[in-house]
Amino acid sequence: MHDCHAAVRRLAEHADEFGVDPARLAVGGDSAGGNLAAAVTLLCRDEGTVALAAQLLVYPNTDQRERDDPAGEQDPLLFNRHSVDWYRGHYLPDHAAAADPLASPLLADDLSGLPPALVVTAEYDPLRDEGEAYAHRLRAAGVPVELARYDGMIHGFFAMPGAFDAGRRAQDRAAAFLRDRLGVTAPMVPADA
Repeated sequence: MHDCHAAVRRLAEHADEFGVDPARLAVGGDSAGGNLAAAVTLLCRDEGTVALAAQLLVYPNTDQRERDDPAGEQDPLLFNRHSVDWYRGHYLPDHAAAADPLASPLLADDLSGLPPALVVTAEYDPLRDEGEAYAHRLRAAGVPVELARYDGMIHGFFAMPGAFDAGRRAQDRAAAFLRDRLGVTAPMVPADA
């Protein structure tokens, strides 16, 4: 997470070198990457290092605490609470680390002043409830939030637009959100393309 923050800081500090506009930076990720993106927004705000324009959180892991989660059994074959426990065990040094808001952004005392967010969740995903709870807490803190749950979908669908129409729709929505928040004009596509 600190490496991600350092990369964002470097990009902002050397924007000319990289050919980017430092006023139009966003972070995003899915699952554990959503956790990292949410934590980076907290660090950027708290340290005043980078003013991010947006955050894209796709079924983010926002609460690393262990719990009994019946929703986690909705997908017994691909990604479930047992999978989440396994990943958590490899990410955190110990159980106590789960209480740190940089590991569990949902536990941050203050979510105000964070960049606008698009939070994407899937109906049959053990991370669904914590992602949606994070979106609600962001909104309650005055952060502009779009929350999009894709019914009938499983964890990972966003990366499978060829298999799931919902994956394509979610990617299109993410692209539109980022274009809007970053002030990017969509490229013109020929009618026969």
